[in-house]
Amino acid sequence: MFLVSRSAFFWVKGRKIFALSSVVALGANIICNKIPGLAPRQRAICQSRPDAIIVIGEGAQMGINECQYQFRFGRWNCSALGEKTVFGQELRVGSREAAFTYAITAAGVAHAVTAACSQGNLSNCGCDREKQGYYNQAEGWKWGGCSADVRYGIDFSRRFVDAREIKKNARRLMNLHNNEAGRKVLEDRMKLECKCHGVSGSCTTKTCWTTLPKFREVGHLLKEKYNAAVQVEVVRASRLRQPTFLRVKQLHSYQKPMETDLVYIEKSPNYCEEDAATGSVGTQGRLCNRTSPGADGCDTMCCGRGYNTHQYTKVWQCNCKFHWCCYVRCSTCSERTEVFTCK
Repeated sequence: MFLVSRSAFFWVKGRKIFALSSVVALGANIICNKIPGLAPRQRAICQSRPDAIIVIGEGAQMGINECQYQFRFGRWNCSALGEKTVFGQELRVGSREAAFTYAITAAGVAHAVTAACSQGNLSNCGCDREKQGYYNQAEGWKWGGCSADVRYGIDFSRRFVDAREIKKNARRLMNLHNNEAGRKVLEDRMKLECKCHGVSGSCTTKTCWTTLPKFREVGHLLKEKYNAAVQVEVVRASRLRQPTFLRVKQLHSYQKPMETDLVYIEKSPNYCEEDAATGSVGTQGRLCNRTSPGADGCDTMCCGRGYNTHQYTKVWQCNCKFHWCCYVRCSTCSERTEVFTCK
C-alpha cells in the first residue's frame, strides 16, 4: 500500500475512470491494472514506481495538448489523441504525424519527470548535484542552486515510453528514433540561469544552474522538425532478415537520418474523411477561414467540399457611464459575425 500525495485523473473515452487523492491509499497493483494502454514493462514500472505514474501521465497529456496546439489550423489537429488513453500507440500509419506524436510525447514525459524531481515531488531523484562547486574560471561563475536533472528525466522517459515498442519491425525502429529525437530536442534547449551576489548589487560572485525550457518552445522546434521530416526505409540483417536500422529513402543511399530528425516510413493520408484505420477524424464541421490561403482556409480545410456560412449577432452593453447619484447607464452595442464550417 502507498499514500499518494497529489491528485490526478486518468481519462478513458472522455470519462474519468478513477482519481488519486491525498486521502486515498490504494495498492499499486490495483491502480496500475486500471490504467488502459500500458505495455507489460510499463505496467511493471508503474507497480515499482507508483508515485511516478502520475507525473508520467501529466507529461504525456502535456505532449498531447502541445500537439493539438501546434496543429490547430491543420486538417489533422491531434483531436483524436488521448481519447482512449494518454498511453499507448495512437496512429496506425507510420506517417510524419505519427512521428511528431511520438517525439512530443517522449519529450513531455522527460520534461514532466525532470520538473517533478527539481520540485521534490518524486522519490529517488532531485537536483543535478554533479556540477555543484565547479568553478568556471574563464567566465567567472560557479555552479550552484538547483540544476534540473534532465538526464534523469530523459532516462526515465526512455525506460517507460520506449517500453511499449515490443514488435521487431520497421515501425518499432521509427518510433524509437522519434522518441529519442524528441528527448534530444528537449536536452539541447536546456537553459543556463545565473544570479549575482555582492554588496549593493555588485556581482562579486555569480552562481549558475540549468533550467528546463518552456514546453511551448520544444513544441515549436518539433513542429519545424515535422515540416522537414525525412522519409526512411528499413535495412534488414542479411541472415535473419530482421530490421536492423533505418536509412534515408533515396536511391543507392545508406545515409542514416540525423539524431534530431523526425522520420516516417509511410506517406500521410489527406485526413479529409473520417477513417479509424488511419486515425483521421475528417474535417466535416471544422471551422475554417474563408479568406486565408493557408491550411486553415476553407478551400484547403474542406477538401473542396465547400463550406456552410453561419450568421449570428453578438449583443452586449457598452459605453457605460456613472451618473450622480447613483446609477449606471449603458448603451447596447451589437456586431454581426459570420462563421464558416466545412461541409
